[in-house]
Amino acid sequence: MKKWSLLLIMMLALVLAACSGKPDWKAEITKEPVFSSGKESQMVLSVSENSSPVSDLSIKAQLTMVDMDHGSFDAALEEQEDGTYAAKVKLPMAGKWEAVFTLEKDGKQLEQVAEMNVEKADGVAAINGEWITQEDLDFYAFINELHIEMARETDRGKYSGDELEEAMAYWDMQLEMNENQNQLIAQIIRLRAMAMLGSEKGHTASEQEVNDEIAKVRSQYNESSAAKQLIEQYGEEKFWKYQQEQYARIVLTQKVQQDVVELVKQENPKASAQEVQFTAEKKYEELLVSQVDSLKIELL
Repeated sequence: MKKWSLLLIMMLALVLAACSGKPDWKAEITKEPVFSSGKESQMVLSVSENSSPVSDLSIKAQLTMVDMDHGSFDAALEEQEDGTYAAKVKLPMAGKWEAVFTLEKDGKQLEQVAEMNVEKADGVAAINGEWITQEDLDFYAFINELHIEMARETDRGKYSGDELEEAMAYWDMQLEMNENQNQLIAQIIRLRAMAMLGSEKGHTASEQEVNDEIAKVRSQYNESSAAKQLIEQYGEEKFWKYQQEQYARIVLTQKVQQDVVELVKQENPKASAQEVQFTAEKKYEELLVSQVDSLKIELL
């Protein structure tokens, strides 16, 4: 009888030990935050158990700098998808940071420590790790201003009186809108996303194709006094160097557009040119939305 009692006690002790053991969760930082003065950056954590994602966790993080005393920074991570958690943090500087993560679920708790190398952000946003820099924003703002002033120049030759005043007021409003950074970032994302899709589809932009497109736009700018003056002020060499990069992406997007047109023609062989154009534009916009959704975009 005593032997059986001893055996039961030992078995009970083993069960209690198993129940009170720490969970076998593995937490890994899949995206470290970056430093951008006064701005938040995303930190992403992946949690798994036996190679399967762990959902419905409550996760808190405490961040401290390894080599300097800047105090601690707390963050609560929210689940983005199964086993993936994220939080935005605003750190005072780049460098080595230590993150203490506290994971909880159903009364179980695990603490895990990890080091992060927080780098200084190279831009204002990123698309799949490719930075959108302040220089990019400045160039897009300049291009928009250039086209606005060309249109203003054209309207001065077409209208007079109240019509001219109304047209000038409209272009003044467009200039004000051109100062919106989010709008500029959206323009950049739109072009880069579809250029990336073009590359994924196996398209390329040859030097000759890019030069042909630039020759066309050069001709347009040369016909406008406003454009020539603005480009001279910006710096011609700098301007056309940037345009070379731009038109490499534009050529790729043109090839994606042509793919869509050909697909619409195949699906609607009896459609008129106008119907094909309308349907293709709609499909292109849907494709753009799908492509943007598939990319990892971070705004700082």
